[in-house]
Amino acid sequence: MRGNALARTSAAVAVTAALGGVAVDPRSRWYRRLTKPRWQPPASVFGIVWTVLYADLAVTSATALSEATTPRERADYWRGLVVNLALNAGWNWLFWRVRKPWPATVEAAALTISSADLVRRTARSHRGAGAALVPYAAWCAFATVLTAAIARRN
Repeated sequence: MRGNALARTSAAVAVTAALGGVAVDPRSRWYRRLTKPRWQPPASVFGIVWTVLYADLAVTSATALSEATTPRERADYWRGLVVNLALNAGWNWLFWRVRKPWPATVEAAALTISSADLVRRTARSHRGAGAALVPYAAWCAFATVLTAAIARRN
């Protein structure tokens, strides 16, 4: 993997985490009053999981970009990654700041589809990296189901 690719994907993921993180407030009165499913993980789990998954996304994306054989393939991958990261940060704003669980559910579903597409793109360049990215797509799917459950209860 080229160091320049890892630096760029790490920067893109870090910006996403920062922009999305600004919107999150699990101690807000609004959030505390929401009825949540019993199977929702404790709040402390989310930060840990997202940190690991963001690192995974940066490394697997850098691997895919380094293995891409043409400039067009790299550009297409970057487009897919940028869309995914925008959807990722956007969910935080829709759910936490705008406080719209149903639109956030739709957005999370789009993020899940984008994440599955990113797994496909990554696996095309490097099978191992594609497999390593599956937990990210799975967690996005879980987040979609959780968001829908919260929306339905409220």
